Amino acid sequence: MKCMLAKSAGFCFGVKRAVRLAEEAAKENKSSVMLGPVIHNDAMIERLEKQGVQCVQQMEEIPPDTQVIIRSHGESKAVQEVLQKKGCPVIDATCPNVSKIHNIVADASARGRKVFIIGIPTHPEVMAIAGWCEDKEIFESVEEMGQWLTENSAIFELPITMVSQTTLSEMIWNPCREKLKKECTNYEIFDTICRATCKRQSEALSLAEQCDAMLIIGDHKSSNTNRLAELCRAHCPLVVHISRAEELDLTAFSRAASVGITAGASTPGWIIKEVFDKMSDEIMEIEESFAEMLEKSIKTLNTGDKVTGIITRITPTEIHVDLGTKHAGYIPVSELTDDLEVKLEDLLHVGDEIETYVMRVNDLEGVVTLSKKRLDSVKNWDNIEKAQEDQANVEGIVTEENKGGIVVSVKGIRVFVPASQTGLPRGAEMSELLKQKVRLRITEVNRSRRRVVGSIRAVNNEERTAKAAEIWNNIEAGKKYSGTVKSLTSYGAFVDIGGVDGMVHVSELSWSRIKSPADIISVGDKVEVHVLSFDPEKKKISLGMKDHGEDPWAKFTSTYEVGSVANVRVVKLMAFGAFAEIVPGVDGLIHISQIADHRVEKPGDELKEGQTVDVKITEIDFENKKVSLSIRALLNEANQEADGVEEAAQEEA
Repeated sequence: MKCMLAKSAGFCFGVKRAVRLAEEAAKENKSSVMLGPVIHNDAMIERLEKQGVQCVQQMEEIPPDTQVIIRSHGESKAVQEVLQKKGCPVIDATCPNVSKIHNIVADASARGRKVFIIGIPTHPEVMAIAGWCEDKEIFESVEEMGQWLTENSAIFELPITMVSQTTLSEMIWNPCREKLKKECTNYEIFDTICRATCKRQSEALSLAEQCDAMLIIGDHKSSNTNRLAELCRAHCPLVVHISRAEELDLTAFSRAASVGITAGASTPGWIIKEVFDKMSDEIMEIEESFAEMLEKSIKTLNTGDKVTGIITRITPTEIHVDLGTKHAGYIPVSELTDDLEVKLEDLLHVGDEIETYVMRVNDLEGVVTLSKKRLDSVKNWDNIEKAQEDQANVEGIVTEENKGGIVVSVKGIRVFVPASQTGLPRGAEMSELLKQKVRLRITEVNRSRRRVVGSIRAVNNEERTAKAAEIWNNIEAGKKYSGTVKSLTSYGAFVDIGGVDGMVHVSELSWSRIKSPADIISVGDKVEVHVLSFDPEKKKISLGMKDHGEDPWAKFTSTYEVGSVANVRVVKLMAFGAFAEIVPGVDGLIHISQIADHRVEKPGDELKEGQTVDVKITEIDFENKKVSLSIRALLNEANQEADGVEEAAQEEA
């Protein structure tokens, strides 16, 4: 016979917490009682009573000043107030999920809302919930709720808040939820079904569909256990429900090749083990993994544990992980990776197995906070030390800036990079590196002090050296490069062409006459340059920016000739005249004698640099590429034309 145990069989975290609180109360040697069975399991209650914690059913049975344990199903507000008046210290073992419902309905009632509770009216949990609100209705099914809504159709605008019993089946809850949405306009719906309940029922159904028989372990008074049996009977021909190993009759499974086993949330692990031991004694062939699964189902978790689980859900803020225990595992996105640009769907998928580190265990809420980053950090210390030994480069994200430098996260490990090793120029703002991905070299590792020092500059220098070698191996005159302006001088600009700096003389920056390189470029500009000449021995490269394929003299001669009038820009004043730009790359001389139609002491008396004026081209020296310009010629022509007009007017008169 093959036996398969559901992963979620046995105590849920709320029941486990309640039992733990009761057992701790027993050890205190104080007079303590349970007000009603702390959980629905007679065997467990018997064990607690033997330890000295008695179970009473009525408030009247509790002596004054006796310590009272509130059961996992909770109690009404009125009961707790009576206990307070009697001076009874209270140990509240109410399941945190149930306490949350108490808060929801109490708040709704305080706001004047009517409360709908979906569940079994006589169940202790439902009765306790009802005791925390004033105006309420309890329904076991959508039919009951529908009938009430029909009879009270005039209140469709009434504010209604709806909750459910934690162990309710979604097959009942979902129709009720949709019915309320359809019939009412002012509603609040809180899905308070315990996710552990959903998971337990889903696993039981899966086993029932694939096995010949199902064995349900749990007290016959347990609502969630009875629900498991009910669900399994709808999918499996043989379902046996027992509360203890003594009730197990293996002859019932004589014709079953496979048996699925699950247990209600109120079933302690020792009862499941008793059943397992009995089956092991009487069945020769039993799946070996059954024992391992049983051990996992009752094991506990501790901070610092390394655990492996299956990803069950991925949200924008966290990843849900099934650890095979009673706890729900969550990995906050911040504990998954430091790479802010990476997409979760590229890293993980539902169904993937993932190894993580336990950061925090919250037994009160049954939640375990996990971290992938921290586990990776532990593993990556070896890689960091090896990277230092091998002088290998590593990648990381800059996470913070401090007085002395920056901090880079390399796969979860903090690496300090001094300001002098960031690769930034002196005085530059280190904040510009924040959130950037960088490559660095590990220079110091002290594992005991958890101190790691690195250098971005070392990697940059190494890469620059490699690029420089490649450039010198392939450089040739006329070759074009994309570069970055690194610095400016009065005589030109230095441009980084990828590991090597080249010099662009001011005369090679532009065809136009300029006073300073800063007139047309700035540090940090991206520019296109070409190699004019180079000296490998002296490691010098002469670069040009102006396009030598474009001949300014050809453009000038194709546009102008002697006698043409041009609008020019004065670019330089000399003692003997002024030079003016006709087209970029071609200047002409306006001799001092040609600046005006009267005597000029110095060119600056009539002209200013940057001024535009109209001139006449009086001479072109094609051999030496020189041009003579004249303002005076245009003025004389204008005067002659004016004189002619005046003479014509006199003759006509």
